[in-house]
Amino acid sequence: MRTYVIGDLQGCAHEAGLLLDRIAGDATSPEQARILFVGDLINRGPQSLAALRRMKALSEASEGRIDALLGNHDLHLLAVAAGVRKASRSDTLDEILAAPELDELVGWLRRRPMAMFVDAHLLVHAGVPPQWSAAQTMALAGEVEAVLRSDGWVDFLRQMYGNQPDRWDDGLEGIERLRCIVNALTRMRLCWPDGRMDFEHKESDKGPEGSDLQPWFDLPERKTADVTVVFGHWSAMGVVLRPNLVGLDSGCVWGGKLTAVCLDDRSLLQVDCPEYRPHSGKH
Repeated sequence: MRTYVIGDLQGCAHEAGLLLDRIAGDATSPEQARILFVGDLINRGPQSLAALRRMKALSEASEGRIDALLGNHDLHLLAVAAGVRKASRSDTLDEILAAPELDELVGWLRRRPMAMFVDAHLLVHAGVPPQWSAAQTMALAGEVEAVLRSDGWVDFLRQMYGNQPDRWDDGLEGIERLRCIVNALTRMRLCWPDGRMDFEHKESDKGPEGSDLQPWFDLPERKTADVTVVFGHWSAMGVVLRPNLVGLDSGCVWGGKLTAVCLDDRSLLQVDCPEYRPHSGKH
């Protein structure tokens, strides 16, 4: 079974359909292909409800062979739908919030994984702190998943937001521990040399000139260097293909492309996208 991973959709349902058609034409047995999304299924693009409906239907019909990670925009929708976070003017969530099956959509979304490990590939939405191994990443992701799937999920979302703590410590407990895990897996881009996460600089693929900030995956002694990490979230970085790293956010909603990679042979499939939103970097 061939495995394909697709970058950030952000509500670009039409382009997602085109790319799925490309995958069907590429796969030897398309009905058996595994198709995984790295998160941010919705928001900013024009068809957030259609994207979410289709992904839910595909996942349920395939018994999980087609699935998606949770990204920061997906978590934002959960918080807005739960009434613990206000929608911003740049959101395109109104159709989802008004959908008759909102509860079912939210129920499906909050049960999505925070990380996956597939054929020696570790999939996350944003990044992995240098202190975490692949096994620890999966275990910590599981801690957040358990809370999101519990009756206490709304209380968790109410406390989830914030930039502190900005560096992982195995001794972290409670909401600080969970918040740090969420920020790493769904928000991280640049880090300081000691592993502290920076959340201020979003518009570039590197830190300001003269600073010590660097992409999380370039930090020395990163414990996930022994596996291939696949991620999205960073449209300013674009497609990244290294021996142990695959970046897939090619800026679909900003007028770039929607990208899929076949993990079996590293081949890329892409579709062009209109500029639905001017790129500010703050997404």
